[in-house]
Amino acid sequence: MLHAMIMAGGGGTRFWPRSRKKKPKQFLQLGGDRSLIQQAYERLEAAVPPERMWVITSEAYRQETQAHLPALANDHIIGEPVGRDTAPCVALGAALIIKNDPEAVMLVSPADHVIEPVQEFRRAVHAAHEICKDSPNTFLTFGIPPTYPSVGYGYIQKGPEAAQKQGLTAYKVSAFKEKPSLEIAQQFFASGNYFWNSGIFVWRASTVLAALKEHKPAMHDAAIRIAAAWDTPERKAVLETEFAGMEKISVDYAVMENAKEVMVLQTPYKWDDVGSWQALERLHPQDADGNTVVASHCGIRTSNCIIVSDNRNNLTTTIGVENLIIVRDGDALLVADKRDEAGVKELVDLLRKRGLELYL
Repeated sequence: MLHAMIMAGGGGTRFWPRSRKKKPKQFLQLGGDRSLIQQAYERLEAAVPPERMWVITSEAYRQETQAHLPALANDHIIGEPVGRDTAPCVALGAALIIKNDPEAVMLVSPADHVIEPVQEFRRAVHAAHEICKDSPNTFLTFGIPPTYPSVGYGYIQKGPEAAQKQGLTAYKVSAFKEKPSLEIAQQFFASGNYFWNSGIFVWRASTVLAALKEHKPAMHDAAIRIAAAWDTPERKAVLETEFAGMEKISVDYAVMENAKEVMVLQTPYKWDDVGSWQALERLHPQDADGNTVVASHCGIRTSNCIIVSDNRNNLTTTIGVENLIIVRDGDALLVADKRDEAGVKELVDLLRKRGLELYL
């Protein structure tokens, strides 16, 4: 059967000041009237029932996750005692899933993407499930046909065609590429042989555990020990001890880089990882001057700005500005040049260094 694991432990610092420690990005309504984690859950629920759905998040966000996903059983919301990147999440999820379903196929998805239309995403999920049932040693990733030469995503170079399911094509993976320079990204885009790496994976739980046992045996063994204690009074103590001892590494490096049988499924939907404030320009319409406004705003000679406020009763006014990001949230205001948007994460680090944790 198909199981799903949603990874929801990130801090979303690139969306400060809306995304903060108490309420990070995955709990915000950035691409509609539902939070990103609710959208992730609802995309999957037609293909995967709640009893086969899991969320792995920070222990600090377990209650918030439960509030956003009331249909999900509390013991299917796993609180990480410490952040250890995505490989330990996958290891633990696979170890728990395989306890009750040795033949399980497992989908792994981030909690903070926007995908439309949902029906096409579900078609891709069904196709991936069928491929992994037919080819049990396959590691499959969802590839997004690029719409522009992005330097913000990793890329997947496709090889020969490997499978056809649900009217969709999967290819053998020739290579994974790190985030490129603009020149290289333009070459990738022009070639038509590359996909964006969406970070959505499908594989058999037994297959990914076997790969971890081979390449990361300590992580594999720790996950198995946690799963063995899951239904006992020792669950909390074992989870805290074993998870904290796991290596901090992504599933891309721990598993995908070493895997032999890797496929990429060409997806048929629109996708956005909502990775920065400029993503709002793709998720919301612009006014006649190119402004993306999610606020009460009145401006003169204002163009190509992103203007956001958490309170529609607060008016934001602008005169003679362009290409700015202006975000008001409670006790903090961000004003940034769109060309230096990457500096938001740097700013968050600076606030932390200066002891201004109150605002994070």
